[in-house]
Amino acid sequence: MDNQDFLNHLKDMSEYQDQIVHIEHISPTRTITGELDTPLHPSLMSAIDGLGLLPLYRHQATAINAVRDGKDVIVATASASGKTLCYNLPVLETILNQKQSRALYLFPTKALAQDQIRTLGNLISGMDVDIDHSTFDGDTPYDQRGEIKRAAHILLSNPDMLHLGILPNHQQWSGFLSRLKYVVIDEAHVYRGVFGSHLSNVMRRLRRICAHYGANPQFILCSATIANPQDHADKLIGLPCELIDNDGSPHGKKDFVFWNPPTIDVHKTKRRSSNSESMFISTELISRGIRTLTFAKTRRLTELIYIYIHKQLSQSAPDLADRIKPYRAGYLPEDRRLIEQQLFNGELLGTVATNALELGIDIGKLDATVLTGYPGSIASTWQQAGRSGRRKGSSISFLIGVDNPLDQYFMQHPDVFFEKSHESALTNQGNPHILDPHLLCAAWELPLKARDSRYFGKRFEEAIEGLVSDDRLRKRTRGWYLSPQIDYPAQDVNIRSSSSDNFVLVDASKDYELLEIIDSAKAFFQIHTGAVYLHQGDTYLITKLDLSNKTAYAEPTKVPYYTQPKDHTDISITKPLHKKHTGGVYVVLGEVEVTTRVLGFKKKRVMSEDLIGEEALDLPPQVFSTIALWFDLPANMSKELARQGLDWAGGLHATEHAAIALLPLFALCDRNDIGGVSTTLHLDTEKPQIFIYDAYPGGIGIAEKGYELIDQLWEVTLQIINDCPCEDGCPSCIQSPKCGNNNQPLDKQAARIILGTLLKS
Repeated sequence: MDNQDFLNHLKDMSEYQDQIVHIEHISPTRTITGELDTPLHPSLMSAIDGLGLLPLYRHQATAINAVRDGKDVIVATASASGKTLCYNLPVLETILNQKQSRALYLFPTKALAQDQIRTLGNLISGMDVDIDHSTFDGDTPYDQRGEIKRAAHILLSNPDMLHLGILPNHQQWSGFLSRLKYVVIDEAHVYRGVFGSHLSNVMRRLRRICAHYGANPQFILCSATIANPQDHADKLIGLPCELIDNDGSPHGKKDFVFWNPPTIDVHKTKRRSSNSESMFISTELISRGIRTLTFAKTRRLTELIYIYIHKQLSQSAPDLADRIKPYRAGYLPEDRRLIEQQLFNGELLGTVATNALELGIDIGKLDATVLTGYPGSIASTWQQAGRSGRRKGSSISFLIGVDNPLDQYFMQHPDVFFEKSHESALTNQGNPHILDPHLLCAAWELPLKARDSRYFGKRFEEAIEGLVSDDRLRKRTRGWYLSPQIDYPAQDVNIRSSSSDNFVLVDASKDYELLEIIDSAKAFFQIHTGAVYLHQGDTYLITKLDLSNKTAYAEPTKVPYYTQPKDHTDISITKPLHKKHTGGVYVVLGEVEVTTRVLGFKKKRVMSEDLIGEEALDLPPQVFSTIALWFDLPANMSKELARQGLDWAGGLHATEHAAIALLPLFALCDRNDIGGVSTTLHLDTEKPQIFIYDAYPGGIGIAEKGYELIDQLWEVTLQIINDCPCEDGCPSCIQSPKCGNNNQPLDKQAARIILGTLLKS
């Protein structure tokens, strides 16, 4: 496609109001090849030659050489750089030479496993040898599972099945595990936060069981570019890894367009909806036959933007309206597989998706990507943008700025985005809310012994003592055993969530047909009574939320609004852990207890997002312990602000909002992974205080990162407030769409003075 021609087309349209704030012209990169220390097995060499995969890129050769040398490795290179060969070639070569060897491939989604088995099958079919390879997940028919356990040389699965099905039943897998030579962890950057902390414990359980059967597998990890790939890999598997990041793959030319919705009022306090802008650009791309993937940050927005595009195409290009579909987690597996296939074979011209399509599922050649809002990290932004173009030909990507501080920071400072290094992936394997349940799982698999601290780390002894004290473990001569009342503990551990409970959403108009499964941590916010919920482009009204049976009842509806929850959060200090003096004040990191109440919800008109009503809810509070940072405020600040006629509480509140919104600049996390509280007098400290906390029980390292870089956080927070052209504060600087107090009170000028004083001290 001709990128400049398309951009000129947009500029000529009446809807264009100078939204393009920056275009980054990314030059194509050339191939850099590498050499193996010794040639591949002849059958394997012939197969990859037949598939056009020679010569090997530099990083592929480096990785294969390192694996052959017996090293655990982490390959961290860009999207579409051929990382799959970094593990397929050494695994297949080993099986060719040692027929009894086995390999376990782990992917974060079933879709990726299904995609990769096709790739692996193509490679094996060119070798003219019998190497059994099978997927094993929740969709695998029961009558096939026995044969897979017995015969599979390569097992493609996911961490959930390893955690729930394989490790607790390891006796049935003893033949496979005793011969396990390799464990592959693809898309390793995905395993961060709660999911990554769970996976790191699952890997320690796997290593422990393998050792029981006399095996010591090598680990091969593949990741998108992040700031700390080697440290991240070490933490995931509990072993030192060698980093391979000398990317030698070619990439086509790309134009990366930063597109900022125009302001729509004279005071510059409100921008046009990013969803409408996304619809506009995507519709124009699809109308011109350009294969487009549009990303949205939430399930609800995915459905909304799809509805907008479909409606627009139905009017302007009706023959194309049915060639787009939404795609997200929560859909039934058969629905997702169908959409993936339709994308791959070209039946679909466009798809609106959550980050479920950010990963490397082969969906064919795409020419354009539209990112509706900054995805929350540099790494995810490049992953999503990298889904278009791939290795050859030009492509175009649009990043549409949302009306929030972080997006607007990049819209005003695009050079920072393109110069900024990727963020660090954070995990916390020792989080007691995560480690303790996995120790119970490990005890079910084999009695725990003191030597198991080599797997589970320095918190092992403390955790064991606590589990014994709670009568969940009992000490015997040969180790620690599960208490008799605990049965199959793995079923109570949801490794993708801080909670093991889920709610089900059913369609009351169709004999209570199952629509989706909802994480309990999100249930009160998404499926409360009165909520409008979107599913595959259809609108449902939640008529009842049954807390005792964890079921939400929905009925199809047609309403001109969507809903947004209102909540209130209190925080209490449990235990300070670290304290430092900077900016003339004390900054503290510590353990806290957070209590959140969903108080009601707002009704907002579709497209215009005007507020049309509010309703109250009566739901129980959600309470959890986590890690937070908090800081004092400069002495006499309240008096100085009062002297200037400014709002002290509004200044604290505004500072809190903006700082929370910008913390993802420094940690690989999303705005929703963080919470905050500000108060003019906190009961525990008897001082004015601003708190920023991890929104997950036990914490996952985000608050620690903020504590470490607090001065930089204050600096960029002040910068975005100063740069914003609004007079009194707006969503681009100090307002938050999640604020339970309806963004009241807020004082932009007071926040500017507070932050300026902190940075001058």
